[in-house]
Amino acid sequence: MDIVFLIKKIISMFLMPFPLGLLLLTIGLIFLYKNKVFKAKVILTLSAVWFFLISYSPLIDHLLYKYETLYPTLQNAPKDIQYIYILGNGHHTDTALPITSQVSEVSSVRLNEGIRLYQQLEKRPTIIVSGYTGLFDPTPGAVLQKKLALALGVEENKLHIESMPKDTQEEALAAKKYIGNAPFILVTSASHMKRALKFFKQEGLSPIPAPTNHLSGIQYPNYLNMFSSLALRKATILWHELLGLMLQKLKGI
Repeated sequence: MDIVFLIKKIISMFLMPFPLGLLLLTIGLIFLYKNKVFKAKVILTLSAVWFFLISYSPLIDHLLYKYETLYPTLQNAPKDIQYIYILGNGHHTDTALPITSQVSEVSSVRLNEGIRLYQQLEKRPTIIVSGYTGLFDPTPGAVLQKKLALALGVEENKLHIESMPKDTQEEALAAKKYIGNAPFILVTSASHMKRALKFFKQEGLSPIPAPTNHLSGIQYPNYLNMFSSLALRKATILWHELLGLMLQKLKGI
């Protein structure tokens, strides 16, 4: 196991919105136990406001929507495309379950979008699926993605797996080795596309963005949707991507 990668995962976990809210709450309680009432009131109030904001669906949808619509949907695959690279997201190996339940929801949506574009092309391109084993699962996510793709009708000779990359930057390096300078369709979540493109373009590649798995919607907002666990999940995704962009900027990407 890569210790540096594990440390990075642990640190990023504690920098997410919910843990940060818990940190504020803990600090407020410490001040309260020390009879520093004014400071306790301020911090506890801030924590309450924070939890409300990150779980208020209309606000989170509005923020995420702006980010998810930076790149338009790729309705039609360009002709003469030879490769479709589908970025991995997660999986859980359990042979008692159907393959559709072993691949994460996000990975499944990405794969389906890739196959939709693949089926538009008369000359079938190669679909590249990516994903490592994870921290505790013995099976690479790419292997399960391939099984699902086969079950959905993709020819085996049109599938290529990249089972070693652990993150998007490593996926870009793998693409450089396998694809070279040829243009290709890059499929990932709409919220992840901006950061992914930065990694791929840094390697001199020519990705054509095909965003999918859009989570936000602002056409008919429900202003009464407060304390939503789904909004909290969306806030976590947005926060994760913004932190990733900040880290890229620090690295000069």
